[in-house]
Amino acid sequence: MTATDPALTALASGWGALSLLHGRIESHIERALQSGHDLSVREYSLLDVLSRQHDGEGGHLQMKQVADAVVLSQSATTRLVTRLEDRGLLARYLCPTDRRGIYTDVSEAGLELLAQARPTNDKALREALDEAAGNPELVPLVRAVEAVDASSPRH
Repeated sequence: MTATDPALTALASGWGALSLLHGRIESHIERALQSGHDLSVREYSLLDVLSRQHDGEGGHLQMKQVADAVVLSQSATTRLVTRLEDRGLLARYLCPTDRRGIYTDVSEAGLELLAQARPTNDKALREALDEAAGNPELVPLVRAVEAVDASSPRH
């Protein structure tokens, strides 16, 4: 394939549209969460991921799994965990079966803030998607986002 190959051009165009949609959604949600709850999108995502842990087998995530889930490096995730821990929204504790392992749980204050922020996040997402649907280039992507089954597992 050459640099002017129509398939590559279409692929680049599709990636550009996806990147545009992501950027618009993230900035809209960021403004809403910051103004309403003093949370960034990354902080909200981290609280959300950690709130879904459970006490059953494999229920607690290792830091690498958390980093993958919030799409950050392990070091950036550790810094984010520390910031939220300093705010009293998370707590760390030693793994009961492996004293080298450290787990992180959302505190009661973190769960309360997450519950308050979730409707803001959802509303901002809906608004961003509705706005993006006004751009013909983004309509197929908006439809794809809307078609994702909420019950499907998140990775």
